[in-house]
Amino acid sequence: MLGGKEANQRAMALRFATTRLASVGVALLLGLPIPAFGQTQPSAREAAYRSILGAEAERAVDAALVAALQSADPSIAQRAALGLGRTRTAAAYAPLLAAWATDSGTRAMIVYALGLLANVRQAEAEHARAAAVVERALADTASGVRLAACDSVDRFGAAARLPSAPVGELGRLFTRFARVLESLVAHDPDARVRSRAALALATFAGAPGAKEVAGALGRAVLADPDTDVRRHAAWSLSRAFAKEVATSTVIDGASDADEVVRIQFARLIGRRNDAKLGRELTLLARDPSWRVQEQAREAQRLLAKETPTDHLTAIPRGVRTPNPSPIPDAQASALPRPAATGGPAKPTVARANVAIPLRLDTAASLLGPSAGPHPRVRITTSQGAIVVRLFPEWAPLTVENFLDLTDRGYFDGLRWFRIVPDFVVQTGDPKDDGEGDAGYQILAEENPLEQSSGTLSMGLNYDKAGPQRDSAGTQFYIDLSPQYHLDRDFTVFGRVEAGFDVLGRLTESDRMLKVERIADR
Repeated sequence: MLGGKEANQRAMALRFATTRLASVGVALLLGLPIPAFGQTQPSAREAAYRSILGAEAERAVDAALVAALQSADPSIAQRAALGLGRTRTAAAYAPLLAAWATDSGTRAMIVYALGLLANVRQAEAEHARAAAVVERALADTASGVRLAACDSVDRFGAAARLPSAPVGELGRLFTRFARVLESLVAHDPDARVRSRAALALATFAGAPGAKEVAGALGRAVLADPDTDVRRHAAWSLSRAFAKEVATSTVIDGASDADEVVRIQFARLIGRRNDAKLGRELTLLARDPSWRVQEQAREAQRLLAKETPTDHLTAIPRGVRTPNPSPIPDAQASALPRPAATGGPAKPTVARANVAIPLRLDTAASLLGPSAGPHPRVRITTSQGAIVVRLFPEWAPLTVENFLDLTDRGYFDGLRWFRIVPDFVVQTGDPKDDGEGDAGYQILAEENPLEQSSGTLSMGLNYDKAGPQRDSAGTQFYIDLSPQYHLDRDFTVFGRVEAGFDVLGRLTESDRMLKVERIADR
């Protein structure tokens, strides 16, 4: 029998040899040069990314995609895990469940991908196994894995996978998830995990113990030192527990120092339909923040049994719009537009930017861009300029589509056809009425990025079942405040970098005068 040190060395050597062989296997399957020990050449990694993207485009679990999940390069394995989840096919379960990885970034993406598979209807036994993996991941030592597990709990809950099984293994797991999430909200050392756990608790609305969940979220709003945690907890209270939260918590939350928290409590008061909180709503309607003012007025409309504002054609009376603030890139030189041939076309795997690798080692790395220069676009509107930064590492086809349309001048002159107070501003329709596009649809590229204020996402078509996957085209929207419930279905592909105040001055008579690329950053 080997001694402890010798056994560890033998195990490490075996793991290295296994991952090395897997890396070589990926190279052979993809027709790439075999990488040197301990490294993957950028060209080989990009070729692997492109192969993964091709499988995503076909919604297919092929041999190269499965082999990539075993790559010695964590960035390739992480990208493969995400790709398997995006296929949304039952065949993706087996490789994901068999590939629990030693590096935390790949574990995180495996857990996230399992959540993406929650809507697969032909895999009941796999759902139970996946739920057990997710439960284990909630206690993982790596913050990114815990965050991904919180996201998956939310997706399983939204797909009615957990409460649909009141007995058996899945049902027992369901009864435990809420308590685990409450503990994470209260005690996790990483504020990002506490935030995502607070979001996941919203999936337990109407479940037994909802009042206890509301209490845990209320304590987070009142006591957590991190502003983002308070924002997320307040959002869940507003979204799912407006009736259960204590009145004292509502009163205190409505005077929080952060405007986004106050927005959530203005919305909560409207949904609670409690005339006793009229004083708080009146104060919020006079708030210094234009976003709080707009939401408070919408809440007052609800209490008065009036129809919510679906289209903002004029700035509401009494709302003080933000003053223009100069942004450094308002006058920066635009990049030359390439000569366009033909009309707009669906983005292709060959054209997509796959140069930025995923580097997922913390919770923070799952919520933002990876290191490296990113494409930027300046949207000059009739109310001022907005600069947005795009994330091709998370949504390569979506970014390619947006940049191609930008380079063609497709967006120039289009109207902001849909503006909903404290919700979204939407544009990108050549017909200016929400019914037009360029004649094609692009694939969804779900990712862990949150729909926080200033997030760019693609619009989708709807049917009776809700948003239709893979139905985006040219329409996009920008969030005016957190819309975390949209994380499950809509592709996030960028964020406002400068000029957010412009959004507060837009009405549906305003237009995008010119949309153009500026220097990457």
